[in-house]
Amino acid sequence: MKRLLLLLFLLPAFALAQTVVTRDGVTLTAPQEKRAEAIGSQLRCLVCQNESIEQSNAKLAGQLRGIIRAQVKQGVPDKQILNYMVQRYGIFVLLKPPFSPLTWLLYAMPVLALAMGLAIFWFGRRRGGNAPKPLDEAEAARLEELLRE
Repeated sequence: MKRLLLLLFLLPAFALAQTVVTRDGVTLTAPQEKRAEAIGSQLRCLVCQNESIEQSNAKLAGQLRGIIRAQVKQGVPDKQILNYMVQRYGIFVLLKPPFSPLTWLLYAMPVLALAMGLAIFWFGRRRGGNAPKPLDEAEAARLEELLRE
């Protein structure tokens, strides 16, 4: 009787451990699904561009999730899956691209924009310091004549 009660209490734990999830046409265990979601959260949706493929509802994002889940089911390592996506879609597919010669401008742009803004402010301020020379008598008379008309 004790064994039967123990089995009844442990049965839900075994069922939860082997939970099967079907998403994007691929059936995975719970740990595999969690791994696929972690990989998908590192990849940019090529349609939405500001969301990961896990957050996106775009059709292409669903297809990419399916590719990832199929590779996870086959046991392909995470790094190899990410490399496959980069080879196929370019470095832009990564939400956080690595620092490389291809991406140095991306990382340097905030600093460059700040430096340009400060330079424009500095030189604009220096130019604005010179007051215009006053009108001579002939210019003042001509201005008066124009304003009367």
